[in-house]
Amino acid sequence: MMPKDSEEIKKDEPEPEVTEPEAAEIESAESLEQALAEEKKKAEEYLTNWQRAQADFINYKRRTEQERQEFNSYANANIILGLLPVIDDLERALDAVPAKYAKHDWVEGIRLVERKFKTILEGQGVKPIKAMGEAFDPSFHEALRQGRGEEGVVIEEFQKGYMLHDKLLRPARVVVGDGEVETKEEE
Repeated sequence: MMPKDSEEIKKDEPEPEVTEPEAAEIESAESLEQALAEEKKKAEEYLTNWQRAQADFINYKRRTEQERQEFNSYANANIILGLLPVIDDLERALDAVPAKYAKHDWVEGIRLVERKFKTILEGQGVKPIKAMGEAFDPSFHEALRQGRGEEGVVIEEFQKGYMLHDKLLRPARVVVGDGEVETKEEE
């Protein structure tokens, strides 16, 4: 007898029968693999959600710290805004002092009070807005009227404006040039 080819041998051999316990093991293995895949997917979702929650918490901490710093920086804004008219009155009073009284001790005392007041406010982050001769900027200036002068340039200041750190506390009240430049008449 001649040996048959291995393919022929395989064809002739009956396929091994899968018994019920083996089929149950195969189904069990497949269901375990499926369950494992589902659990891996859940674990990835949990990890993603945890990472998102952690990022949200870090952002929350950063935001609350920033809000706290802003609150501390601007907490005194209403008090300072209430004190600005006092500085205005001190400046007007000192400007109105006649020249013959300018060297008196009481006038110098008022000047010292004014300077001390301004120094304290500067320490709190209050800075005056420069207006005279500057281009009119509605972000920092409030135009009360127009007058003869270079167009778009502040030619007079009625009330000083102030900034608190980087925010406008009070705009400067100004007169803006209308473009009609005063000319001196020749006589």
